[in-house]
Amino acid sequence: MLNIYAGNNALKTIEQEGFKPELFSSFLGASGGPKWFVLSGLDKYIFGNFFAGRTEPLNVIGSSIGSFRAACFCQDKPVEAINRFIDAYLSVTYEGRPTPEQVTESSVPIIKAILGDDDEGIAQIVNNEVFKAHFIVSKSHGLVAKENKYLQMLGLLKSVTLNAVKRSLIKSQYRRYIFQQSASELAITDPDGFITKSVSLSSDNLRDSLLASGCIPLVMAGVKDIKGAGKGMYRDGGIIDYHFDIKIDDPGLTLYPHFSSTIKPGWFDKGLKRSFSAKNYANTVVICPSDEFIQSLPFQKISDRKDFEKMSDKDRVVYWKTIISRSKELADDFADFTKKQDFSRIKLVESLQ
Repeated sequence: MLNIYAGNNALKTIEQEGFKPELFSSFLGASGGPKWFVLSGLDKYIFGNFFAGRTEPLNVIGSSIGSFRAACFCQDKPVEAINRFIDAYLSVTYEGRPTPEQVTESSVPIIKAILGDDDEGIAQIVNNEVFKAHFIVSKSHGLVAKENKYLQMLGLLKSVTLNAVKRSLIKSQYRRYIFQQSASELAITDPDGFITKSVSLSSDNLRDSLLASGCIPLVMAGVKDIKGAGKGMYRDGGIIDYHFDIKIDDPGLTLYPHFSSTIKPGWFDKGLKRSFSAKNYANTVVICPSDEFIQSLPFQKISDRKDFEKMSDKDRVVYWKTIISRSKELADDFADFTKKQDFSRIKLVESLQ
């Protein structure tokens, strides 16, 4: 069901100490919209069982849909928050082709559902010193900061061109902002040199930063002037950190459940052969559904945003619910792995490249 990969240091540590929750000091959640549904059962097990009762801090880091997941994980009852998230996402429908403003507006009730009645989740996330939320957002500059579709398209065309030459060339257009729990001491090393700013999460900026983290260019309208971060246009964190290619500067390991065996550093790398640096994943454990599992799903694929266009709402929801139900199989396999401690299943992360 699951494929398990580990960096060199992570594998040595696991072989010496066993696979246990205490080894991990960070958790990653990638961009990918409804692709996340295939991980939903695994998320419930990890934060409802594997990390239950934890007292040592865990940096929960997400971009785009990964930030929405992080907002669930960092509440007092993470499994209940995940279930609310699922129900709210499943209820999203559009009449015809939606405008960016309409897509952004459809995310508001999802965030409301995640945060729960009376926004009680906000205080829980902001004050949680064990599960420390980190929402990654891209601050946009130049034409990519414009809401005019044609100007934004010109800016994105520049991004595509520069990125094809070298990923670091787009750092003139985008800066990484990490909205994080105030007690966080997260430090990262980025070989591409994107300017990175840290902003403390508060009740005044949590909603906006969470929304901004998922605001896909052209598909959604951006979020302006987030409190604590300064004036400007804030968009999807996946622009810079789509599937991540950063080094987390922490002696602990990083757990990274991913929806596929393909890891692309940034949003503009999706169509390129460019992959991540294995050095940045030396302390990381990646767990993802096997190709065989994906082939066993309806349509032999996981859910994605294109399903909104290609399926009726009724068919799409049935399909997505099937994937959500099947995701429990991945959770069961992970539980079995942690029980049996069968390290022969672990492959080196270099094999993902």
